[in-house]
Amino acid sequence: VQLQASGRGLVQAGDSVTLSCAASGPTFDRGDAYSLGWFRQAPGKERGFVAAISWKGAQISYADSVKGRFTISRDNVKNTVTLEMNSLKPEDSAVYYCAADEVGFRASALDAHYRYWGQGTLVTVSS
Repeated sequence: VQLQASGRGLVQAGDSVTLSCAASGPTFDRGDAYSLGWFRQAPGKERGFVAAISWKGAQISYADSVKGRFTISRDNVKNTVTLEMNSLKPEDSAVYYCAADEVGFRASALDAHYRYWGQGTLVTVSS
């Protein structure tokens, strides 16, 4: 099982960045239902929840800090999840991780619910 994130960037405050994550492996390739989420970790801080989406997209959740600025979406044919980040702030700077939860009906904010994790991609927002 592999989650491959892409879309790192060095941007200025107010800019936009789109992150993508492609999932591959038996769990994903055979069409099992799973949820996908994004978490982030800034230097010196614990990893925190950003956004999540259930298998069919019926459940979506966001951290309060990103509501109205970030949008999560997924493509179940391509096994990808996308995080569109707008109006970026310096405090959004972090390593962003995509993750997969084998319980497909929820959009959990708890990292303990996610079994598979990507390697992380760095987003730096300058002021």
